Amino acid sequence: MTSTTTRPALSKDGATDNRPGLLLGVVLAAQFMALLDVFIVNVAAPTIRAELSASGGALQLVIAGYTISYAVLLITGARLGDLFGHRRAYLGGLALFTVASLACGLAAGSGQLIAFRLVQGAGSALMIPQVLSLIQRNFTGERRVRALSAYSAVLATGAAAGQVAGGILVSADLFGTGWRPVFLVNVPIGIALLVLGARVLPRDDAHTGPTRARALDLPGLLLLGAAVSLLTAPLVLGQEQDWPLWSWLSLGGSPVLAAVFGAYESRLARRGGAPLIAPRVLRIPGMGRAVLWISVAMGVNAGFLFTLTLHLQGGLGHSALRAGLTFGPAAVVFGAVGLTWRRWPARLHRALVPAGFLLAAAAVLALGGLLGDGGTGGWGLYPALGAFGAGISMAFSPALTGALAAVRPEDAADASGLLATVTQLGQIVGVATFGTLFLGRYAGSGAQDSADALWATALALAAASVVGAAAGLPRRSR
Repeated sequence: MTSTTTRPALSKDGATDNRPGLLLGVVLAAQFMALLDVFIVNVAAPTIRAELSASGGALQLVIAGYTISYAVLLITGARLGDLFGHRRAYLGGLALFTVASLACGLAAGSGQLIAFRLVQGAGSALMIPQVLSLIQRNFTGERRVRALSAYSAVLATGAAAGQVAGGILVSADLFGTGWRPVFLVNVPIGIALLVLGARVLPRDDAHTGPTRARALDLPGLLLLGAAVSLLTAPLVLGQEQDWPLWSWLSLGGSPVLAAVFGAYESRLARRGGAPLIAPRVLRIPGMGRAVLWISVAMGVNAGFLFTLTLHLQGGLGHSALRAGLTFGPAAVVFGAVGLTWRRWPARLHRALVPAGFLLAAAAVLALGGLLGDGGTGGWGLYPALGAFGAGISMAFSPALTGALAAVRPEDAADASGLLATVTQLGQIVGVATFGTLFLGRYAGSGAQDSADALWATALALAAASVVGAAAGLPRRSR
């Protein structure tokens, strides 16, 4: 019997003896692939619309359907992993994601593509929370910190890398398949990860299951799912439909249901029940501030990527390939900073998050100025993009790592579900807020019109970044 048939013991340096590097590579590769699919479709949207004769609303649902089901079901996926085992949930979610990707790539019409995108998002929601849980349960000490740094680097480079990969795949038009490779590329990767995952992921404990884990809080799941749905649906669809009445009613109803959810969960905890998120997770030192930092960082990151893509392709008329490759510096620098910041002088670590937000603010203002005359920005565009990637990584990676470093293994599912949901909601709110600002000022009348809209959006992005920096300033003791 191989070493993967039982849960591996932790070695003295804090990692599992069962090929820790390969284990981390497998789970992070799936994480990267799933995040890629949030953004990879953006640059393929014009081709999808032309080939499938999709309406504007249908195209929006193709893009947003994945995000909606992903965001709504993330905490559910985390709890299912806690109930039935993280290995089982990870492999099951990966299999569902891979099959749905194949179906998306073979879809004959926009209706089929929308349906399969919803299923694809559900697969991601089951798979992604297990990544953090597996890291938390199989790494300790300095190895866990390094693994979490790699996780955070992967988490946000997926956004920029999705733009790049989408541009390359669409422009390549492999075998005349147009947009379909943006989905079909997941199939061989997913199959390879399923085979490797079955071999290297530690087996779930024999006593893992509903009799050991906390019961599934179905009322809580329904309340939270409804609250998140009421928030995400109008944010991703409202702009396309010119903000109809239903979108405002939905946005107004979301905080009401969120309050009902909070009251129900508190009451359940007082009665000795099993709330969806253990209250002790919310009381972990620094967790509340980390949630704010992550929300702002991901909102600024997603809003920036979305609006700059609109400017490059719509205002400047760049091809999907050129627009996608423009984001290369931001992706590379983000990943480099995320993987190396732990080796920077320790005295700098406490200042990294606010400094990162301020650097991101300066970078977006520089980019707005470089592109403000309706031109391409010249070579100065690339250092500014690199600075933005560095700033967001400095703001995001230490916040995520710090929040998770103190999480106990038994709370890994709750914490991973919470932070993954916060990350996703931050991206949705960022795209909706800054995208609406850009589109509201862009009349589609040329490069200068688009540049003016981009400058206004850059000011708002910089302001949001300054808010993130202010939230990280240490309080003076009296």
